[in-house]
Amino acid sequence: MSVGAWEPEKSNPQKVEIDREQLRRFIASVTSGELQEENLSDQDRTSSQLVRLPAQHWLDESEHWQAEEIWQLIRFFTLAEATLPGWDAGAESAVIPLAKSLRRRQQPLSKEQLLWIRQHSDNRYLPYGPL
Repeated sequence: MSVGAWEPEKSNPQKVEIDREQLRRFIASVTSGELQEENLSDQDRTSSQLVRLPAQHWLDESEHWQAEEIWQLIRFFTLAEATLPGWDAGAESAVIPLAKSLRRRQQPLSKEQLLWIRQHSDNRYLPYGPL
């Protein structure tokens, strides 16, 4: 009789790619007013894994966007987390690295933007993450 060590199978999580066209649709959905679930396509509504991508993904992606576009993405993810089922992200929210990218550009969120986030979200980690 031999005793061996059991090792679980390593899962290969599917790498989620950031689709810039989809992000443009997200931006459009919040610039035209408040986020409405019915205004999103089925694909966009079910893309909740985007809000929980690792922070480095969002820091890298933010280099391709202007500060105002990043603010609109922050607005989208804040509203999506508060209103769309399955989009809650807590400390893993995309808002946190997106806000960090603005600080790195020396364009931090304004007091009005911070107040807007607080008014539209109950996620205690937004916009700066856990302490």
